[in-house]
Amino acid sequence: MVANKITSFEDLIVWQKSQDFAVSIYITTKLFPKDEVFAIVSQLRRAAYSVSANIAEGFGRSTLNDKYHFYTMAYGSLLEVKNFLYLSQKLGYVSDETLNELLNQSVECQKLLNSFKSKLKT
Repeated sequence: MVANKITSFEDLIVWQKSQDFAVSIYITTKLFPKDEVFAIVSQLRRAAYSVSANIAEGFGRSTLNDKYHFYTMAYGSLLEVKNFLYLSQKLGYVSDETLNELLNQSVECQKLLNSFKSKLKT
C-alpha cells in the first residue's frame, strides 16, 4: 500500500480542519450584534482565516525555519480566536454550547498543528 503523498497545502489535514474552523467562525459571527461588525466580528474572522492562510504560506516556503515561523504564526492566530470566543461568550454573543463546539474544533486544530510542527523539527 502506498501512502498518500502531500503535494500541496490543500492535502494537509491541518489546513482542511482550519478552513472548516474558519467557516464555523464566519457562520457564528453572522449572529453577532451589528455594532460589533467592525470590532469583535472583524477580529475573530481575521484571526480565524489567518490560521489556514499561514499554514498555506508556510507550506510554500523553502526553508524549515521559514515554514516553522508561519506554522507558529498560525498557532498564535488560533489562540487569538480562542481568546475572542471566550470574550464573546462572556458578552452573551455565543451560548455555552456554541462556545464548547468551537473550542473543540480549535483544540483539534491545535493538536494537528502541534503535531505538524513537531514533525517539522525532526
